[in-house]
Amino acid sequence: MSLARTIETRDVRIPPLELEGTLRIPPGSSALVVFVHGSGSSRLSPRNVQVANALNRAGFATLLFDLLKPEEEQANNRAKVFDIALLAERLLAALRFIGREPSLKHMRIGLFGASTGAAAALVAAAELGPRIGAVVSRGGRPDLAGPVLTRVAAPTLLIIGGDDFGVIDLNEQAFAALRQPKDLEIVPGATHLFPEAGAMERVIALATRWFERHLNAKEI
Repeated sequence: MSLARTIETRDVRIPPLELEGTLRIPPGSSALVVFVHGSGSSRLSPRNVQVANALNRAGFATLLFDLLKPEEEQANNRAKVFDIALLAERLLAALRFIGREPSLKHMRIGLFGASTGAAAALVAAAELGPRIGAVVSRGGRPDLAGPVLTRVAAPTLLIIGGDDFGVIDLNEQAFAALRQPKDLEIVPGATHLFPEAGAMERVIALATRWFERHLNAKEI
């Protein structure tokens, strides 16, 4: 039987706003990676879905969910897309939901953030301390987490495109503020969304290795 057929897939709604999400749990998984998408994206982001599928194959459970309601993502109401405190609070609500689920509450938790979602992930990691086992940022804006960066205890990996000009400097500033263990990886020739040939595959390899190192997911 193929792995795809054995992965448990559930649609969930995260209280109190009933935010929609998709939970996938490979058999025997002991670690869960929660995705925190960036501005203008959703749980259906093909890039995050690609990463999530690869992590499932590596034995990680994954949760992709919408941080905003559909009406909050409209063009005339874009402020919430960049409200890091709001996004972090919604992420914390999702993590509280996980803590109440019998099949999930024992799992080690990792966070995978993109764009502004990376800042929200780091704010939540600072808030929850040892509950968060690892953080990965893909093309993120960790600098928007501000002074809380010094409180992040979770091992943090920042992945940036080598041609994502301007964002590299911002990531380097955030990296300097983070505590150890930490790492910063630049993917040569990649731009902000990593559309270049082989770029997302490199992101996946780096993220998977980081989570395997720090979350100790079951190998399958």
